[in-house]
Amino acid sequence: YKMTAKFLTKSILYSLVFSVTAGSFILIRNQPILLAAIIPAFLLFDLFAVFFSLKTDKRRIKVSYHGAILLTAFCISVVLSVIYHAVLAFYTIPHDYMSLVWSGLYAVLVNALVFWTGIICVYLCSNQLGLRLRVIGIVCSMIPIANLIALYFIIRTTVKEAEFEIGKDKQNELRKDQRLCATRYPILLVHGVFFRDFKYFNYWGRIPKELEVNGASVYYGNHQSARPVADSALEIAQRIKEILKETGAEKVNIIAHSKGGLDCRCAIASTDIAPYVASLTTVNTPHRGCLFADYLLKHISSSVKDKVASTYNSALKKLGDKDPDFLAAVNDLTASSCKKFNETTGAPPDHIFCQSVGSVLKKASGGKFPLNFSYLLVKLFDGANDGLVSASSFEWGEKYTLLEPRHKEGISHGDIIDLNRINLPDFDVREFYVTLVNDLKNRGY
Repeated sequence: YKMTAKFLTKSILYSLVFSVTAGSFILIRNQPILLAAIIPAFLLFDLFAVFFSLKTDKRRIKVSYHGAILLTAFCISVVLSVIYHAVLAFYTIPHDYMSLVWSGLYAVLVNALVFWTGIICVYLCSNQLGLRLRVIGIVCSMIPIANLIALYFIIRTTVKEAEFEIGKDKQNELRKDQRLCATRYPILLVHGVFFRDFKYFNYWGRIPKELEVNGASVYYGNHQSARPVADSALEIAQRIKEILKETGAEKVNIIAHSKGGLDCRCAIASTDIAPYVASLTTVNTPHRGCLFADYLLKHISSSVKDKVASTYNSALKKLGDKDPDFLAAVNDLTASSCKKFNETTGAPPDHIFCQSVGSVLKKASGGKFPLNFSYLLVKLFDGANDGLVSASSFEWGEKYTLLEPRHKEGISHGDIIDLNRINLPDFDVREFYVTLVNDLKNRGY
């Protein structure tokens, strides 16, 4: 409530500055020296007031929030400018209509500058707008009424994002002394198949920073994006040894997503790193595989499979993977391969705390592309799923958590690791991981 009031107050203040500037043509024409005061004041509010918009270290949030203020102020300024020029018309028509025309053009220019500064700020810096709302804004920009509706949703989404982030900052500030995530052993985040976590893109979104703010020591698997489970296990085992050497820690807590969970299970069972693992948490891991993957590999022609694999492998080599193997990685995720894996892979040693987490989508539109497409296909073969993995495949270990939020779309395979950096209704993904790691801390890990 307080933040909304501040937002409206700033928007009104900005709109007064902009509307006065927009209506100052005749005044400037008669007193050109006033440009020395009007132009700097306009630029200060239009471009530089972002630094005073919010008390936060997150520059992206500052800029997007500033853009929302500009867009709101633009709407108010346009109304005030129309009223001013309607009054001006009574004094200038018909004997001095050119003054009205030039003043109107000047007002359009001023308000256009405000609008474009605002829209650029929110389009470039807001995570929560997403591609869909950005496209809607562009498509509706020239359609009367529709453009105002689109602008309303753009402003509302951006302001809600800023409010949420400021709330997170305050929450972490209030509890910083508790060090909720300061576990005894470092946290090792292990990514899933077809992604990397150590260069160009953070696979885990905003989660690592949130954990670190609350006291955690976070490390990444740094393994290749697509290798057979056995090969990935060797890479992870080596990575654990590197972390132990670097930190002096005795063990690590592993949080592994998707195929990463299978990789870590294999590493514990088939290498010598089991004594150095305190806990393993698998997140949306296909422990019993995917029937959909069996179907695809069986029915897609060899030429198509080889073409897809070759394209993917070539792209990942350019990004740094030494020897990616698309088909081998996919094959290890099939229900048939996972059945063999479970039969030959023994249970982890008793000293390792093992748990699993899963989530489900409630409808296809809840997932970003391509999960919105694959959701329906996986549902046909495997039933309830997260867009890639069946809910029946998640459960493993002594503790299992299935996330089923109240909102209508659910939590996808990507949402559960904050891949898209989207704030979901009824589910704060960053806070979920803080709670998860805090539980490990309370268990003595």
